Amino acid sequence: MKKGHIFLIPSAIAPNSKNQILTRQLEEVLQSTRYFIVEHAREARRFISSLKLGIVIEELSFSELDKKKQEINIGQLLKPALAGENIGVLSDAGCPGVADPGAEVVKLAHELGLKVIPLVGPSSILLALMGSGMSGQNFRFNGYLPIDNKELISKLKDLESHSRRHNETQIFIETPYRSDKILAVLKNNLALSTRLAVAINLNANDELINSMLIEKWKNHKLIIGKTPTVFLFQS
Repeated sequence: MKKGHIFLIPSAIAPNSKNQILTRQLEEVLQSTRYFIVEHAREARRFISSLKLGIVIEELSFSELDKKKQEINIGQLLKPALAGENIGVLSDAGCPGVADPGAEVVKLAHELGLKVIPLVGPSSILLALMGSGMSGQNFRFNGYLPIDNKELISKLKDLESHSRRHNETQIFIETPYRSDKILAVLKNNLALSTRLAVAINLNANDELINSMLIEKWKNHKLIIGKTPTVFLFQS
C-alpha cells in the first residue's frame, strides 16, 4: 500500500497576516488533507477556517501534540499515513518543529519511511535574522534564557563571549510579559560594541526591527509591552 506524506504546514505569526502565507501549494495541501497533528486543535481550526478555502472543518480530524503532554503516542497519530492518508503538522504560529512542537513527529515519520515535506512559510526567527544585519552564515538559536536574573546575566555573558570568538549571531525569544525587562538587562550588561536587534510583531502592520550597538541603545527608549519579540545580538 502506498504511504501518505507528512506535510509541515506553516501558520500565520501575526494577526491578519494569513494572506501573506497562502501559497498555491499550501492551498492544495490543505484542501486535500483530512488528518492533522496540531499544537492546539482550537487554534488549528480557527486558522484553517480563516483562509476561506471552502474546507468543511467538521470533516477534518485533529490530534493535539502539546509539548507538555509527554504521554501522547506519536505512532498512533501517524497511523493514517501508514494507511495511505496525508497528514498535516500544524503549530499555533510559524513553522512546526522550529521553536514549536513537531520535531518528534518528523523523526518518527522518517523512521517509518514516510516522506516529509516542509512547506514554505514565515519563521519569526529567520525573519528577525534577515532583518538584523547580523551574521546569517553563523548563528545560534538559544530558545528561552534563564528567568533568574543572576543566571540570565551569566548566560548572556557566556553567549556574548562565544559570539565574539566565533563571529556568531545569538538569537533567543522570551515570554511577552518579560520582554521589557529582558531589554533592560541586555542594555545594561552587554558590551557597548555589541550589536543588539529587537524584532517586534513580525509580519504585522506595526512590525518593528531596531538594530544598533548597545552604545546607542543606552539612549534609545523603546517600550515593547506584551508584543511577540525576537532578540538577537552579535559581539
